Amino acid sequence: MASPGTVDEYLADFPSDRRAMLQGIREAVHRGVPNAEEKIRYGMPAIMLGGRYAIHFAGWKKHIGLYPVPRFDEPLESEVAPHRTEKDSVTFSWNDPVPLDLIERISAAIAGRRASAQ
Repeated sequence: MASPGTVDEYLADFPSDRRAMLQGIREAVHRGVPNAEEKIRYGMPAIMLGGRYAIHFAGWKKHIGLYPVPRFDEPLESEVAPHRTEKDSVTFSWNDPVPLDLIERISAAIAGRRASAQ
């Protein structure tokens, strides 16, 4: 299967219930990183900020992943910690409600870090 060229094409490959969950994540990330462009990187959606990636999201067989997600200051890190699977990854099960508000805050925190580093 060829890699999708757009995020819409990426989402179209999922069953409707999972597509809706991924679309909700897409919208939450965009609320956290307003006016960001999106593209496909490494075969998954990437939200770009200032020409560089800010965050990727992807649907897998058993979960949804966000990458890279750095360590945050408290209290945000305590909310993220139960979802961490690797140093810079967080995952959410397809079987559980996705915490869109948390994803929005993660995205905003990443954008804030990027802005303060410039």
